[in-house]
Amino acid sequence: MAGGSDDSAGRRRTPPLPWTVRVQLAALALGHRRDGSIRRLLFSLGDLKSCASSRPDASGVRSADVTIDASRGLWARVFSPPPSDEPVPVVVYFHGGGFVLFSASSRPYDAFCRRLCGELGAVVVSVNYRLAPDHRFPAAYDDGVAALRYLDASGDALPAAVPIDLSSVFLAGDSAGGNIVHHVAQRWASSVSAAAARLRVAGAVLIQPFFGGEERTDAEVELDRVSALSVAATDFYWKEFLPEGATRDHPAAHVCGDGVEIAEAFPPAMVAVGGFDLLKDWQARYVEALQAKGKAVRVVEYPDAVHGFHVFPELADSGKLVEEMKIFVQEHRSKNAA
Repeated sequence: MAGGSDDSAGRRRTPPLPWTVRVQLAALALGHRRDGSIRRLLFSLGDLKSCASSRPDASGVRSADVTIDASRGLWARVFSPPPSDEPVPVVVYFHGGGFVLFSASSRPYDAFCRRLCGELGAVVVSVNYRLAPDHRFPAAYDDGVAALRYLDASGDALPAAVPIDLSSVFLAGDSAGGNIVHHVAQRWASSVSAAAARLRVAGAVLIQPFFGGEERTDAEVELDRVSALSVAATDFYWKEFLPEGATRDHPAAHVCGDGVEIAEAFPPAMVAVGGFDLLKDWQARYVEALQAKGKAVRVVEYPDAVHGFHVFPELADSGKLVEEMKIFVQEHRSKNAA
């Protein structure tokens, strides 16, 4: 899966997308300048929000917002499946957006987390972590760990219609959120306090995670601007998020190679990769790093998928991904609760 692509085929092919998806991706691309920087006003106009709703939708899913830490403005949106007497697993979700865009209330993420809740039969906690450049590394990781500590201490008080199983907590996220999943899982697995916690991280789902480095991979060269994502934009995101003066070989971005630290208790992982995602070579190297450390990792590949495909329910691959996530959760949740 790693390495280069067929150059001529890579240049000739274009992703097979319906016009509705193409229009939305084009609009997202318009929110960026050619140098990758963001047209903030234009983007803010297009970033439509959804409110939490205590009224169940057609699938019986309801939502409510909770404050995790008021001092840092940290909150989460909690999605609850239909009432049940049986404890259900918890999915802690981190949205994408290059560490600088979107929120837990952005419509695509509200809809996707609602969908995960209904189809996985899990409580989904979508974390509204702080964004760069106002909050650079390691703020997003700090917020992710804070969300786990909050669940460990106050999970029983979540506004959910079902009891939750804190021994079956899964971290999930896409793009920058997938990067956060790795670093939060690593921190939690390395923490002395985690050993005494009720909360057990049972698995990590990384959807097209955002990793990188100073090197330009084959995929970055061949798939630049194939969809809404560009190399210029990813470079801009790293510049906004990483400490000032840091390069893309910073450990937050460059999670591959022999020097990567993976805790003994790092959870089983599932990594989703898209064939038209310019980040796919970095994702392949991440998988190799986990395997080299002897960690369980399941790779699911979607040859025709662009970056961010999962938030478009009209794409067949989006449904396939949700089904793969459901299987992964069922396989790795606590046996006592299954």
